[in-house]
Amino acid sequence: MPEIDAGGSPVQGPEHTEAGRRNFMRKVFFASGATALVTMGSAGAWTALADDGTGTADASASPSPSAAPSGGPGGGAGGPGNQSLTEEFFGLTTDGKRVDDLFTVHSTKVDTAPVIAAANAFLAGLTDTQKSATQFTVHSTEWRLWSNVDSYARQGVSLADLTDTQKDLGTALLKSALSADGLETTEKIRKINQAAGEAIGNTTSFNEDAYYWTLMGTPSATEPWGFQFDGHHCVINYFVLGDQVVMSPCFWGSEPTSMEIDGETVTVCHEEVLASLAFVNSLSADQQSVAIVSATKTSESMKAGAFSDNAVQAYEGIRGNALTRVQKQKLLGIVEAFVDRAKADAAKVRMAEVRAHLDDTYVTWAGGTGADDAFYVRVHSPVVWVEVDCQAPGPLRGAYGGTEGVPTQMHVHSIIRTPNGNDYGKELIRRHYLTSPHHR
Repeated sequence: MPEIDAGGSPVQGPEHTEAGRRNFMRKVFFASGATALVTMGSAGAWTALADDGTGTADASASPSPSAAPSGGPGGGAGGPGNQSLTEEFFGLTTDGKRVDDLFTVHSTKVDTAPVIAAANAFLAGLTDTQKSATQFTVHSTEWRLWSNVDSYARQGVSLADLTDTQKDLGTALLKSALSADGLETTEKIRKINQAAGEAIGNTTSFNEDAYYWTLMGTPSATEPWGFQFDGHHCVINYFVLGDQVVMSPCFWGSEPTSMEIDGETVTVCHEEVLASLAFVNSLSADQQSVAIVSATKTSESMKAGAFSDNAVQAYEGIRGNALTRVQKQKLLGIVEAFVDRAKADAAKVRMAEVRAHLDDTYVTWAGGTGADDAFYVRVHSPVVWVEVDCQAPGPLRGAYGGTEGVPTQMHVHSIIRTPNGNDYGKELIRRHYLTSPHHR
């Protein structure tokens, strides 16, 4: 009898996982960024798009995957059966139409030299086979094939496949891109994933090494590139163009969010919960009547999780221009809980972008407002999208005694995105190819 994972599927060895992943890649609709590049009339650009360096992508593939990863729409919960990638990238919008001229290629003074050096060192430390499986072109659909689901078959090289020296190089890459808080959050999520797996007796599915590296493009000071760190409850997409950084989509979550490990209480994803509650409780009764669209919280409310790159969601809730100065600062505090996981200089640039659209930022709330209440909050503006979603207990509920079907702060999913086409730095890539003389 084969071993069965938490989603009810047979546990497969690395050879079968790789084959399944490659089969999935062949069958996805390979159109991410294709329209923008083809309209440039550049055969070289099309060739770069069609060749992801691994032979896994197929520009003539069927738009319907035969075996797509699982999860409900938007949130990406559950096991791997309902998620799919069937359309070219467009980005999050309010009505299916992108707002133009929000993102331009310009200097930000962010120091990207350390992350370039760390990425090159990480690649140099891989074997030829590992590097071949890990590196894609910057246009590859692999950017979009991430999931927070534990049983999702990922591409790239996993931490489990790396030597200690290689792991250290990967950690150095994360350290070069993330703040101390960002690195700590990432490490705590992995640590809890391991401990929770031990608590329920299933470290095959839940452990600290089932996290995968992929790199898109070649680390460069002038050309677009980036990396993805992808696993259960933790996904980091990090794009670089010159001194511009786009760190989205990024997914951080945990089940449980707090756990005693080796005599120490480890807590994660608490900053976004506290910031969200601080904001909603700063509102007057009249303001709350606008912001709170539902007093009840469903099991899953997330709208733009895995495989929801093109979600259409109208603005909803209370608008930033209806807030006091103090309330606006508390609203920014929700976004800062995510943005501050990047290096300080990149975070400063990102927050300036968010502040510029603060009056046109909307906040939507569902659920309770008490210190321990489960809730859902969405912060939505032309340039930022944040969701914090207290989920119902999932496969790790045995690690903390969660009640099935009842949302709790002990299981949190949260995400930050860049609407209007700039997740994964897609809009910057498009503009780079349109405006750079050497790409004309």
